Amino acid sequence: MCWPTVAGMVGKQGRPRRSDATREAILLAARARFAADGYDRATIRAIAAAARIDPAMVMRYFGSKARLFAAAVDPDLRLPDLSGLPRRRLGKVLVAHFLDRWEGDPSDDSLLMLLRSAATDEVARERMRHIFARQLMPALATITDDPDEVAQRAGLVASQLLGLALTRHILRLPPLVAMERESLVEQVGPTIQRYLTG
Repeated sequence: MCWPTVAGMVGKQGRPRRSDATREAILLAARARFAADGYDRATIRAIAAAARIDPAMVMRYFGSKARLFAAAVDPDLRLPDLSGLPRRRLGKVLVAHFLDRWEGDPSDDSLLMLLRSAATDEVARERMRHIFARQLMPALATITDDPDEVAQRAGLVASQLLGLALTRHILRLPPLVAMERESLVEQVGPTIQRYLTG
């Protein structure tokens, strides 16, 4: 991937390009460094070098590495509206959705990047908890009869789906890597279904 250069940040008339373009260049470089190095080992200096700007510019835009990480790794789960689906299909629909989300767009690796970093870094773990609370729990609340069970059911669903992501995409266990998408949906779907409605 070619990173923008400082020269590329100057328009035809010699004017600096807009600040949102500089911000995006920093975010692109940050995503690449966080994906390659994880949160702990990625440095502001390395991110600035990849974006071909001064490290002070990164701090000017984001203030800290933790804030940069939060901005760069901000996955939208894009969960389907579960309330409109037949209850018997919920488990398989969720598994299929997450497989498509992880495997559909190679340039959007933010969920897996976050999972890699969360194993060793508290900032990444907190980001993962934020996504759990703000995206997964509200989606499951629309299909759970007892509000007191939402958090536990969402936790069980997350344990299965994150475990699948970890073993298939990060640890790359051969039997799971080799499984076809449809087989995974058929095998894991009933377990998710039980967590949701059992």
